[in-house]
Amino acid sequence: MANQKNTPPPENFPPKTIRTVILFTIILILSQFLILNKFRPTETTWKTFKNEMLAKGDVDKIRVVNKEEAEIFLKKEKLGKENYLLISEKNQGPHYKFQIGSVESFEQKLSDSQKEFNLNELPEITYHTETNWFPLLLSWLLPLAIIVFIWVIVLRRISGSRTKGFGGANPFDFGKSKAKMFDETNKSSVTFEDVAGLKEAKTEIMEIVDFLKTPARYLKLGAKIPKGVIIAGAPGTGKTLLAKAVAGEAQVPFFSISGSEFVEMFVGVGASRVRDLFQKAKSKAPSIIFIDEIDAVGRSRGSAFSLQSNDERESTLNQLLTEMDGFDNNKGVIVMAATNRPDILDKALLRPGRFDRHIYLELPTLQERIKIFKVHIRNLSLGDDLDFDFLAAQTPGFSGADIANICNEGALIAARKKKEVIEQEDFMEAIDRVVAGIERKSKIISQTEKRIIAYHEAGHATASWFLPTADELVKVTIIPRGKSLGAAWYLPEEHQLMTKTQFMDKLCMALGGRAAEEVFFGEISSGALDDLEKVTKQAYTMVAYYGLNERLGNISFFDSTGKNERSLQRPYSEATAKMVDEEVMKLIDEAYQKTKKILIEHKDQLKEVAELLLEKEVILKDDLIKVFGEREKGNSGSPNLKRIA
Repeated sequence: MANQKNTPPPENFPPKTIRTVILFTIILILSQFLILNKFRPTETTWKTFKNEMLAKGDVDKIRVVNKEEAEIFLKKEKLGKENYLLISEKNQGPHYKFQIGSVESFEQKLSDSQKEFNLNELPEITYHTETNWFPLLLSWLLPLAIIVFIWVIVLRRISGSRTKGFGGANPFDFGKSKAKMFDETNKSSVTFEDVAGLKEAKTEIMEIVDFLKTPARYLKLGAKIPKGVIIAGAPGTGKTLLAKAVAGEAQVPFFSISGSEFVEMFVGVGASRVRDLFQKAKSKAPSIIFIDEIDAVGRSRGSAFSLQSNDERESTLNQLLTEMDGFDNNKGVIVMAATNRPDILDKALLRPGRFDRHIYLELPTLQERIKIFKVHIRNLSLGDDLDFDFLAAQTPGFSGADIANICNEGALIAARKKKEVIEQEDFMEAIDRVVAGIERKSKIISQTEKRIIAYHEAGHATASWFLPTADELVKVTIIPRGKSLGAAWYLPEEHQLMTKTQFMDKLCMALGGRAAEEVFFGEISSGALDDLEKVTKQAYTMVAYYGLNERLGNISFFDSTGKNERSLQRPYSEATAKMVDEEVMKLIDEAYQKTKKILIEHKDQLKEVAELLLEKEVILKDDLIKVFGEREKGNSGSPNLKRIA
């Protein structure tokens, strides 16, 4: 029976019944057209009728139809002769017709013509009322047929039918699930070997796959298979990739669908598709259902910005809750779901019994990035100078998708240069392009502006070099990239915790460019916009979130649930808000004064770095060592790349 359901429709689609109806309609229209044209009277005018037919006594009778049209019947002995050679003797009439305007006017014209031609009597005149049913019926049926045809086509497109020819999908399949099924014949090509990093997440997922493969080992201990697994994490961390690996590894049917495919403009369709999906999964149990972006239907109910009581998505969510753990037991079906925003999901959906396991994917660490690089370069032609440790060190905060993009960009750059292999410099250029944007060589910058940019970037470099816990500087450039006119590149350490001193050094490092402009030129420019944005956000984070301010004390207004983000009110009073603003401004001013002091102390060295930038446009760490000397390291850790514009 399953094979019959999946059998594609025959090539002679549409069905025989529809083809018969279409053929009958065409024959009916053609027959009516031929019959009407064969015995159809010839159009004429009153003047021709009066002078050439009535005056010569050729008219046998006149029939007035619907008080609008006069049909002329000629005498039999006149047919096929003289002026009527084209009219067959077998034609019983009417032979001619014309519009009369009105009955009174027509009768008056006949009376006048009788006097004019001295006719003894007029032809017999009869009056009839007729209805031509065929054109009337056609005028109703044709628009209706067009509407039905368009509706069938629309339903076919909505339901995603892939059948060929006329017709399309069955309208009754509109509430059926659109989930794509993977099984032994249609299997995903991704395996767990293609998923680098995510060691803990893979362990959790692989246990479920192992349960499905060898259930006896678990059942003999009384263990129950988890009903649901929800995978949450930032975009690009590998949620969907992990699900693809499960589809490739699990030896059970795997149903994949997006959360948005449940939501339609028609009421009840979403709930119907949920029922149909679980019915299919139960019929093939044990099986797995994967719902990508489940927040499309799983948003929290009851808050001001959530679903309304009559919302179609809420009906879909209620049906999903019932199917996962309702009155009827859901046996043999495991539900996997992925989302970027677990904080907005309904609590009833996240509870044990529905989603027993919550897997949170974080951005990869240094060692995980090395493994991810090795996965994505497997099909690339590489040179001998590649250093994956260095590449991973220069991509802090990058997700797996970002690293895949860098590998592809490196291949494109090497191909653009007509190289046979991809070298280290191609990957470095790809990282620069992804982080800062494409190099804008054509951008025209005046010498005055270029000088300001050079001293601005030299200020960042000088401040960071002499701050004990600041990140290690890699290179400084004044070549425009993307929206920035210059940049200083750092290798920040990966910290799990940061002290107040480290935060302060980051503020000073970011303010180095603005402070250098004031020290050397006596005025400031708009070039520090990106720096000031970062400084302001970080200062507010220190004061309002981390409790790193003595005046406010150990208070945090951070909301891990995300409810305050959707609220129209602040979680604190106006007086507290004023205090926060004052402490933030005080903190930033303190960092700015500290930065200015460092730059004034090393003014000559800063000037030397700026002039070197004007000369070479790009200077590396070795150049800075020659100017500043060896840097005293504060806290060391795993190096990673960051850019300060």
